[in-house]
Amino acid sequence: MSLTKEDELRVDVVEGAKAIFSKGLVETGEGNVSIRNGKKEEFFITPSFNQYSTLKKEEIVHLDFEGNPLSAGKLPSTEAKMHIAIYKSRPKVQSVIHTHSTFASMFSTIRKNIPIIMEEMYIFLGGTIDISAFGEAHTEEIGQVALNALGMKNAALLASHGVIVCGKSIDHAIKFAELVEKLAKIYWGALQIGEPEIISNEHLGRFEKLYQSLFANYPRSMREKKNNI
Repeated sequence: MSLTKEDELRVDVVEGAKAIFSKGLVETGEGNVSIRNGKKEEFFITPSFNQYSTLKKEEIVHLDFEGNPLSAGKLPSTEAKMHIAIYKSRPKVQSVIHTHSTFASMFSTIRKNIPIIMEEMYIFLGGTIDISAFGEAHTEEIGQVALNALGMKNAALLASHGVIVCGKSIDHAIKFAELVEKLAKIYWGALQIGEPEIISNEHLGRFEKLYQSLFANYPRSMREKKNNI
């Protein structure tokens, strides 16, 4: 029997959740993964205190953009409000992932941005990985500080909390979450040896088209506003 479109999205959430778990970006009961339901103001998200190893599509929670449940069963992730804030502000975003990956979380606790140390940061993420202001977990506040830190990029550090990424597909979001942790490891290691060289803007311009055409998901209004400043 073929799956409905909504069941396919539930399966995608499960596979995305298992992917970040297998990559060591989250542990049991932490982090969350969601997917937008097409053009509807709805999304599917992992449940609260998620058990990644045994997660099934029936446990994935269906919500609207006001946080109202559209399915029975499990409670949604406690960070659903943060996902909603991003979906409302970024219509191109199809998936949001929040992780507690170790090295990135270390930088989040000392409130330190990760500068552009490798070209792929610009291509996939749009630039530096910036730290947010502190926002209380599980509230609308953390959604707003996450958006502020993201700016026109695809990833940010949440102060004393972890990582937030968003993508035009769940595959993009998984890639970004994995990349943030890899870059955090590289930056941490480089700091133990010396002072890392930061790639200057003059060497990054050639990647602008790649980022804008393939991976950027911020609203056009943000770019227009930036160009008018």
